Amino acid sequence: MITVNAMGDVCPIPVVKTKKALGELNGPGQIEVLVDNETAVRNVMKMAKSSGAEAGQEQLGDRQYRVLITVGEAAAQAAEEKKDDTSAPSAAPVCRTCLGTVVSVGSDRMGSGSDELGHILMKSFIFAVTQLDELPDKMLFYNGGAKLTIEGSECLEDLKALAEQGVEILTCGTCLDYYGIKDKLAIGGVTNMYSIVETLQGAMNVIRP
Repeated sequence: MITVNAMGDVCPIPVVKTKKALGELNGPGQIEVLVDNETAVRNVMKMAKSSGAEAGQEQLGDRQYRVLITVGEAAAQAAEEKKDDTSAPSAAPVCRTCLGTVVSVGSDRMGSGSDELGHILMKSFIFAVTQLDELPDKMLFYNGGAKLTIEGSECLEDLKALAEQGVEILTCGTCLDYYGIKDKLAIGGVTNMYSIVETLQGAMNVIRP
């Protein structure tokens, strides 16, 4: 068993450490990840399951959590095949997420100057996205942008309309925790910084207001 001590580590370090441990695991086996917050638990479990492994969690004490990841034969074989599947250096990199356009929103206002105007412009921006002939694959919200996906947001109806048409709405979990609004999330799912970086890297086009 490999033990990953991510106590005290901030997002996305627990995910990065766990991903590295999964790469070091030769064949089936188990990895235990120690973290100190529920957001890290969710992020680690989500990443583990996306790799084909099984994951469970338990709380050991106050701000002490353990995630147990079990890699079976199938998951280990898939990881090994992915490791062996190398292309020639001159070959073009393959898009791992197969995404076209991603909208990246890091604030609840657009531009600098007047905050009031900034809020108006952001609302107009989100509405404008709904009117595009080709909608984005994903929309990422982080820092102040996390406030746009919660209850009471003036952009909520437009975001719901986008979600109904297949646009994936994701909000940074660390940001929701920081602003104390995690329980008010009203649209889409929760993501982490490692996934945000992977998504941006894999997108053909990134739009930032």
